[in-house]
Amino acid sequence: MYPNIAVENLAPIRFLARWMIGILFGMAGFWKVFTLGSSAHAEQFFVQGFAEHWIPEWLLLTLGHIIPYWELAGGLLLIIGFKTRWVLISFGLLLLITTYGHALQQPLFDIDGHTFTRLMLIFIVLLIPIQHDWLTLDKPE
Repeated sequence: MYPNIAVENLAPIRFLARWMIGILFGMAGFWKVFTLGSSAHAEQFFVQGFAEHWIPEWLLLTLGHIIPYWELAGGLLLIIGFKTRWVLISFGLLLLITTYGHALQQPLFDIDGHTFTRLMLIFIVLLIPIQHDWLTLDKPE
């Protein structure tokens, strides 16, 4: 089923990737909610950065306020392993949103930084079946 991958390695790979992506998003959300504040996040990273683009301010403010809580809650859900598939899909959509925003500001935006890394971790967890996961609240379907 998985050529050149020892089946006994699937569990630690999925577990570590799930925790890594949970920590990355969760800590980003924690900082944005409790240190920076969602209002400052919305103003600094959304409204100011896109004032000269087509996106309406109400949408920028809404996304700027929601994303920190989305990252914090989703990160915690990944760490405990609850609704993993849906959280990962939502984080993939979040990465699409942020990639579009960065590309709107800078058309040749380089996704090699945190965006690509997070996307690959999402793919890893989604590709390895849940029955190989350790310490998860999700149940195999």
